[in-house]
Amino acid sequence: MTRAIRVAVVLLLALLAPLAVATTAQAASGPHRLTGQRASSVQAVGTPNAPGGAVKSPRAPAAPSSPAEADPDATTVTVDIGGSKGKGKPSSSVVIILAVTALSVAPAILLLTTSFTKIFVVLSLTRNALGLQSTPPTQVLAGLALFLTLFVMSPVLTQVNNDGVQPYLKGQMTQSQAFDAGVKPLRQFMVSHTRSEELALITKAAQQPRPKNAASVPLSTLVPAFVLSELRSAFVIGFVIFVPFLVIDLVVAAVLMSMGMMMLPPVTISLPFKILLFVLVDGWGLIVQSLVASYR
Repeated sequence: MTRAIRVAVVLLLALLAPLAVATTAQAASGPHRLTGQRASSVQAVGTPNAPGGAVKSPRAPAAPSSPAEADPDATTVTVDIGGSKGKGKPSSSVVIILAVTALSVAPAILLLTTSFTKIFVVLSLTRNALGLQSTPPTQVLAGLALFLTLFVMSPVLTQVNNDGVQPYLKGQMTQSQAFDAGVKPLRQFMVSHTRSEELALITKAAQQPRPKNAASVPLSTLVPAFVLSELRSAFVIGFVIFVPFLVIDLVVAAVLMSMGMMMLPPVTISLPFKILLFVLVDGWGLIVQSLVASYR
């Protein structure tokens, strides 16, 4: 055991010996190296032609006159959102911001300023009149209503693009001019499908003066009046759709009562007949045709 300890001590000393020699050599050469560096620095600063070998103090560098002189690699970032007086082609950053903003408010614009509300409500009422709670699915009805809305609103959207969006992107109009020109076709569409009763109701509720004409109606008044008119029209169409299916339910219920089958739900018997009637008269085609024709 004692012999093993001695061998370990000898190995440890053999490993530490080179490290101690290197530390001693560095400490011995340190002052001379530092002195040599100071001497070279003083010699570089001094002027050889000065009398007596005097050393002149170094002159402070001049302050840069511009950021470009201070840092040649520095770049200047400028943001230009248009030409003079708000005109000029907008930058790509502004176009991206406007696109993101339009996408964020697109659901509200789609629901409140187009024919989507009326079409979707009518399709939902048709499904309820048939007695089907989840067939077709709501996603299918929403998709059908969306494409029918694009079909109905395509002339208006094309005019909005030609009158407002494209001139602004080309730098021919300012933001306010493009908005006024682009919203004009949409305003005409909403005015033509808004009842005067709803418009008077919203104007009275807002305590605003009576507008002189349709062009002077503010959007804050026109949009809710348009939505109320669309809901009224949708429920009128829904009532007309409900009547034949209600007759079928009454006939089936009367037949079951006369046969003494009171425990059998009438809906179970009337549902196949309602589906058969709806298919024979091409119900979906008639409803879509009526909805599209109501906006022509």
